[in-house]
Amino acid sequence: MLCGLASASAENYPYRSDYLWLTVPDHSDWLYKTGERAKVEVTFCRYGIPQDVEVSYEIGPDIMPSTQHGTVRLKNGRATIDMGTLKQPGFLDLRLTATVEGRQYPHHVKVGFSPEQLKPYTKDPADFDAFWKQTLEEARKTPVTATVEPVPAFTDDEVECSLVKLRIDKRHSIYGYLTKPKAAGKYPVVLTPPGAGIKTIQNHTDAYSRNGFIRMEMEIHGMHPDTPLETFREISAAFSGENAYLENGLDDRENYYMRHVYAACVRAIDYLTSLPEWDGKNVAVQGGSQGGALALITAGLDPRVTACVGNHPALSDMAGYLDNRAGGYPHLNRLHNMFTPEKVRTMAYYDVVNFARRITCPVYLTWGYNDNTCPPTTSYIVYNLITAPKEALITPINEHWTTDETAERQMQWIQQRLVK
Repeated sequence: MLCGLASASAENYPYRSDYLWLTVPDHSDWLYKTGERAKVEVTFCRYGIPQDVEVSYEIGPDIMPSTQHGTVRLKNGRATIDMGTLKQPGFLDLRLTATVEGRQYPHHVKVGFSPEQLKPYTKDPADFDAFWKQTLEEARKTPVTATVEPVPAFTDDEVECSLVKLRIDKRHSIYGYLTKPKAAGKYPVVLTPPGAGIKTIQNHTDAYSRNGFIRMEMEIHGMHPDTPLETFREISAAFSGENAYLENGLDDRENYYMRHVYAACVRAIDYLTSLPEWDGKNVAVQGGSQGGALALITAGLDPRVTACVGNHPALSDMAGYLDNRAGGYPHLNRLHNMFTPEKVRTMAYYDVVNFARRITCPVYLTWGYNDNTCPPTTSYIVYNLITAPKEALITPINEHWTTDETAERQMQWIQQRLVK
């Protein structure tokens, strides 16, 4: 069994696939200046052997409809496709399909054109700060109260884990797995908000707590994580879809579903900084996708945050489609009547770009170019707006995922920036 595990971990092919695409842009960083032409060498292999097959392709802006179509016959399994260029900052996507024995094998690769110049469509409301100040003041009229339940399954000689239920305002509660080192001492705290969906939370906190952190991985819907999976599915269906809560109340900034969610992240920090084991100095936020958005939002709302780490943040320049280009997840352009003046006005109060403008702590962001869920266009827009000290780990080939190695690097980045 150990040999099998070692073999699997060493694989450099798509897992147990006979087919492999290799796409290599002629700029090694996959980046070009506006007006430069991008060329991509394409290879398609079966059993590791280059195949002379016909490949159809489309080229279009990042997650937008295609503007070019064509076919190319691979010779010795290879061909070079000229993607053309963009006159404005952005990304082009080369979408490929090979057909072998009646079965289609798709692939794609995106390249960027002066993305460091990308700017948001979303405007900064004049009363943005006043709105969120009022929201937090209202939430804090209700003291944070916690119900703490030990979780033996996630506890051992080094760490202890508890399931915490936090009352965050007069109407709402959230749950979180709180994991702490067992050794006596004072520790930095890390808040990890969740990715999108109505689903249970998983405990992934051991790596942090084994390296000297107190960490809470939270959910946002007030649902006990032991709720049966079928119940989560039924609730998702009742919302008209797993992520339809992101549309709930969008006509009115006071009633939008995410208002109490953003406040809940700050209230979770209220709780974490009340723990006697907190070191009194360090507060980090870390997450991916919707969690990456919430990490950035919390850093923009709460000056106690001393470090922020995020992957491919969602909820970023959501109205960007009105500029005829990619906008952020949840891609409201795909739904009917989502860009009314009222809804666009509300979006501005909840969009990551306007929180990014206000972040003062160091930030570490990771994103990939091939991501169609949280497209690179919007990740660049967020990063370009941050004026605080910032670093980026850009992994062009990544779609909507990161590796364990990246997660470890993020934790190490937080460790290196602890306030002594």
